[in-house]
Amino acid sequence: MEFIALLSPEYFLLAAVGCLIGIIFGAIPGMTATMAVAVCLPLTYSLELQQGLALLLGLYVGGISGGMVPAVLLNLPGTPSSITTTFDGHPMAKKGEPERALKICIVASVFGGLFSAILLFFFAPLLADFAIKFSYIEKFLIIFFALTVIASLSKNVLAGIFSGLLGVLLSLVGAYEISDGGNGEYRLITDSMEDYLYAGFALLPVLIGLFGLATIFDEAEKGIKENTSEDQVALSKGKRFKFNVFKGQGVNLVRSSFIGTFVGMLPGIGGSAASVLSYTQQKNMSKNPSQMGKGAPEGLIASESANNGLTGGALIPLLSLGIPGDSTTAVLIGAFTLQGLQVGPLFIGENLEMWYAMVVALVFANLVMFGLMYFAIRHIAKVVMVPKYILYPIIIMMCVIGAYAINYGIMFDVWTLLIFGIFGWAATKIGIEAAPLVIGFILGGSAEVYFVKSIESYGNLTIFFTKSPIAVVLWILIIASLVFSVVVHRRNKLQAALEEANA
Repeated sequence: MEFIALLSPEYFLLAAVGCLIGIIFGAIPGMTATMAVAVCLPLTYSLELQQGLALLLGLYVGGISGGMVPAVLLNLPGTPSSITTTFDGHPMAKKGEPERALKICIVASVFGGLFSAILLFFFAPLLADFAIKFSYIEKFLIIFFALTVIASLSKNVLAGIFSGLLGVLLSLVGAYEISDGGNGEYRLITDSMEDYLYAGFALLPVLIGLFGLATIFDEAEKGIKENTSEDQVALSKGKRFKFNVFKGQGVNLVRSSFIGTFVGMLPGIGGSAASVLSYTQQKNMSKNPSQMGKGAPEGLIASESANNGLTGGALIPLLSLGIPGDSTTAVLIGAFTLQGLQVGPLFIGENLEMWYAMVVALVFANLVMFGLMYFAIRHIAKVVMVPKYILYPIIIMMCVIGAYAINYGIMFDVWTLLIFGIFGWAATKIGIEAAPLVIGFILGGSAEVYFVKSIESYGNLTIFFTKSPIAVVLWILIIASLVFSVVVHRRNKLQAALEEANA
């Protein structure tokens, strides 16, 4: 019980503040939980690790949950994972039940978040204990598998694979350290850049640029259309919320939360896939499927419980294998990097008190999210009307200050921020996806080290196929993920062609 000493009043205060800021970010269309975590990451520099993680986990939970507000009131998903909340949330709001719709979402969200926290608590240590037995070969294959899953489940398989490989390539910029099995020489840079890129691109400016600055550039390109007061549905009227709306929805809640947690565990898939999958399952199982999409509470329950279920699920591969489950947990790696810690199979065993503190922070953030949104939803709903021309300059200033200060005042980090901000904005125009790229960038260095160490130890490539039964299983999973992606891609192509022919 030594971890209780880590749970100071500041720890709980930071988790609550993070949750509130996350809700605000999530409630503003165009701003995501990933952006909230990326922008606030430099603030953790001066904090103790447990305090920084409490702040970031609060941002994560709040950011995911806040997306329900514009989804219901404006028919705009605040975060990508809120897309299915619009299907029934906005029709319900149009019928004069906006507050009831939001409170159904809030209760479903807190259930999904707590459900995933429980699975995280019991499942992550088991997976970490199993992963400790992995050699360099299995570790390399795990990363290879993660990259194939990320790429194969992207919108375009080839673009996803290219994005992941581009991220790996960017991670190799700089000196090839002798301690990593290299020769100490520079690679992928010119002589004039050796002083700036000796250790490669700094992780945090890259993350803030791709997820913070690029989002603002994208919104600026669209013209930052403001929501007028006519767009918003008033909360002061309509049918009151009662908990009996959840009567008979126990299976829906548990199934959707489980789907959200499971999808969250798969690297790079994201919450939108979790909520769509849960919504589809509920529609297939529903006694009144014709009402889904017309303001059915069961649709909101499926969407939001899956949406928040992924928060704990995405932390499972991060803390047990060192592989981020989604783009937000990829940014969380930056917090560990700032504190000089490496997540992976040894993290939980060597940092048991920190592990317990993280689980407490996740549970506390979900409870704070419930308290804030359930009792103050009328005030929080006004956030969607805050002008973006006020918000975005403040966020840009926070990005620049954070990038400059993160490595004790290095101006090149600001240039890195700008370069990756512009790159992230331009990349979407040509089909490059940010999530595979970032996860490739984060895992690329480790993949190289494990590959080189494996060759040094065994001397040939065949060992990657014959080392152990685990290696064989991992190759089967890698092939299965690629075959699955081809099948899904062809099915989607056929379906699109069929819809076009019928149109």
